[in-house]
Amino acid sequence: MGLQLKSARSNKSWSLDTTSKHTGVSKAMLGQIERGESSPTVSKLWEIANGFELPLTYFFGELATNNTLPEKLITEQSIAIATLFPFDPKTKSEIFLLTLEPLHQHMSVPHNTGVIEHLIVIEGEMEYYINNQWHHLKQGEFVKFNADVEHGYRNLSSKKTTFHNMIFYTGEEKV
Repeated sequence: MGLQLKSARSNKSWSLDTTSKHTGVSKAMLGQIERGESSPTVSKLWEIANGFELPLTYFFGELATNNTLPEKLITEQSIAIATLFPFDPKTKSEIFLLTLEPLHQHMSVPHNTGVIEHLIVIEGEMEYYINNQWHHLKQGEFVKFNADVEHGYRNLSSKKTTFHNMIFYTGEEKV
């Protein structure tokens, strides 16, 4: 992630101070990430990606290209995120496989304007948070929402929940 962050800063000719202002992440943390001394949380990584107006997978580096499920790339506090399809500039989308451990909740920062998320529950049950309200989804159910507001996911059950998260960077009007 450090090399990708340094490259993104270089492409925009941003100092650490400017990057901090655009991302909301401290200069110290950004420097630690670039030097490989720290790994950001999923929320911090989203803040960085949003600040640069880049897809989340930009910061993951090279990904496997075979047709097998990838290894989990980010694991923190009972959430695991694996990239199924990295960002595709033609479709302006990326697809993740998320696993929430029992009784885990993850809140996400608002993404940039025009970002739309699709969730499809593969196994278990979950709730997603949008517009200050939690909504229930069971296995096989799905939803689409504008992700440029605070949103989140939680698993209230005693079993793991797995779902696909498809993110589309439309830059257009809301759904």
